[in-house]
Order: sequence, then structure tokens, then C-alpha cells
Amino acid sequence: MAEPLLSEIDDRGVATITMYRPDVRNAFDEHQIDRLTHCLKQAADNENVRVVILQSKGKHFCAGADINYMQRMGNNTHQQNIDDASALAELMRVLNSLPKPTIARVQGAAFGGAIGL
Repeated sequence: MAEPLLSEIDDRGVATITMYRPDVRNAFDEHQIDRLTHCLKQAADNENVRVVILQSKGKHFCAGADINYMQRMGNNTHQQNIDDASALAELMRVLNSLPKPTIARVQGAAFGGAIGL
């Protein structure tokens, strides 16, 4: 199985971050949120990166939050839910403040939280 998130930088300075969970329409969970945040921070800090492309594999760009992830969150404590929401907010903050031109290469549907990507 391929990694759920692939990141590469070509010799032109184009960083491509690819969400690879086509079996769940590239829906994100807590692990994907952490990976995306990490990759975006790396791209921001890398002086060789000139532009960032966020894309996905499969028929749809992203279905938003993974339903299994949402169900797991139902068992979380109030503090765990706050921490989880904070992680998603951090992802959106990092993406919004990225000091590089950023392109979302969207195919098919983008639902829910994917709209922020």
C-alpha cells in the first residue's frame, strides 16, 4: 500500500504534496492532518521551494473528514476534542500563512473541510 501522503520537491523548486487515500475519497483523519501540517511547514522553511502544489489521487480531491475518524472522535473527552480541533485549525493556519505561492489541484469533489484546503 502506498503512503497516505506523498511529498516531493523537483529540481525547479516545485513541492508537490499528494493525498493518497483514494479508497476513502482522500478523506482526512488525525494522522493525515498531522502529515499535511508537517509537510507544509517543511515546504515553508525550505528555501529551495518556490511553489507548493496540493493534490490528490483518485476520482475526488477530498471528501473532508473521514467518517471513521469522526466516529472515533465521538468517544473522545472534551479536551481531546479541543486538541483535535486545534490540530485542524493549525493546519488551516499554516496553509493560509504559507509564504510560497500555493496551488490546489482539485479534481472531482471537495467537500466539508476540504474546502479549506
